Amino acid sequence: MGSGNLKAMVFAAGLGTRLKPLTDTMPKALVPVQGEPMLSRVLRKIAAAGYSEAIVNVHHFASQVVDYLSGRDFGMTIRISDESSLLLDTGGGLLAARSFLEDCTEPFLVHNVDIFSNLDLKATRRSLNAGAAATLVVSDRKTSGRYLLFDEQMRLAGWTDTRTGEVRSPYPGLNPAEYMKFAFSGIHFVSPSAFGALEDYSKELGSAVFPIMDFYLSACASLPVFGLAPDGLEVTDAGKIGTISSLTI
Repeated sequence: MGSGNLKAMVFAAGLGTRLKPLTDTMPKALVPVQGEPMLSRVLRKIAAAGYSEAIVNVHHFASQVVDYLSGRDFGMTIRISDESSLLLDTGGGLLAARSFLEDCTEPFLVHNVDIFSNLDLKATRRSLNAGAAATLVVSDRKTSGRYLLFDEQMRLAGWTDTRTGEVRSPYPGLNPAEYMKFAFSGIHFVSPSAFGALEDYSKELGSAVFPIMDFYLSACASLPVFGLAPDGLEVTDAGKIGTISSLTI
């Protein structure tokens, strides 16, 4: 894919409950990792990959994030999606940023603020399926038991929790054993064309607050949602106290 008008969204509005007591006085996005706030690390990576604009959603200690960004130059235009009055979760947060993202000429990047990886964003962007409404970056790694299920074409078919046997899928009777299991990285590329279905889902749900994965799992039978598992991908979730000090990426 070409360079187009490259935009990104960083999910930074979460309460950071897994990082207490640090997040009792600051937002998760500003918790330092190896001496640098999470948000700074993610924005620098995005800017280095050629993105010219980014939007950051805020809620918990929102003014601290706004003040932090207003005083720094990351080499790209940064806007704020203010969720101070209501935390919209990831799906609702993405839909709330529609006016900023829907004019993109190619898929925009969505990145969790507490995810660090060795992913080459430029190379990944070039390898996206042109017909995908969304591409989820995934990896073949052990998790707590929760996995996304993909068919042989790497199209999303559902989700399972291997500990409980729970399955979520728009396909009745789906057997997880017949699908490939991958862990979501917290990084995805979304086509602006997905906004129509995203808005319809919110209306059917009767709520502006919902996780993006709920949308993907509900819509994947009709919406082309794919997975991409780059070789050698390493992902660290820095949203937990225990992983901050041991982060090597």
